[in-house]
Formats: sequence, C-alpha cells, structure tokens
Amino acid sequence: MARTVPRTDVLITLMGAPYESDLLTSALRLTQAVLDRGASLQVWACGYATMLTQRGLGDGKPRNLAAWSTDYPSTSLLVRRMLTAHPGRLHWYACRFCSDDRGAVAHIPEVPVRAPARYAEHVAAAGKTIHLGVM
Repeated sequence: MARTVPRTDVLITLMGAPYESDLLTSALRLTQAVLDRGASLQVWACGYATMLTQRGLGDGKPRNLAAWSTDYPSTSLLVRRMLTAHPGRLHWYACRFCSDDRGAVAHIPEVPVRAPARYAEHVAAAGKTIHLGVM
C-alpha cells in the first residue's frame, strides 16, 4: 500500500558523503533552524547520505582520545531525537536505490526507504526544495 507524502514547508535533499565536508553539520543545523521557526520539513537522503541513519551506527560514536569521558551521539541517534522531538513536522526518508547501491539497507525504524521514482511526489508536496551536496 502506497504511503502519501505529507505536505511540508521545506524539502531538504541531502546528497553526498556525510563526513567529507561540513555538509552534514550544515544540514542538521538548517533542519533544526527550520523546525525552530515552526515550519515542517522533510529530508530526502540520497547518495552516501543514506549512511546517516543506519542501525549499525548504534547510539554513540567511538570514544575520542582527546576527550575520553565525553560521549558523542551517532548521526542515527541525532536524527531519531529530532524525529521524536518534532512528530508530524519532520519526516526523514532514504532513497532505496542509493541505499541498496551502498549496502545501507538497515535504517532505523523511523526512516522509511522510498523508491527514487517517488522523489517527484516529495518535491510536489514541499513549498520549497533545497539541495545540499553533490553525488
């Protein structure tokens, strides 16, 4: 059964490798800023950005030798926290083709995987679309 795409104010299309640049930090900050303004948005993760919500990441990153006593959350935990804090206003999706191509098939349960042919529906359901990164 096909799921309908919720209407949102903004769609962020997140493409590219998450740790290659400040792209991930910028995307998460932009997402939080949009939510803080009371708007709704969807994030469509494509390319290597599909790795951000993998269950295998767990809740924390490996310990940092420079700050051994500090716990750092994984990206999947950050996304899960944002989704939990903003139910109905934040929706995060992963591209099926990109996920399959990269072996990123075990996403956290809160992140549905969608066929790339459905991307146009997400664009149509958003008031504005922002593309971050390159593939």
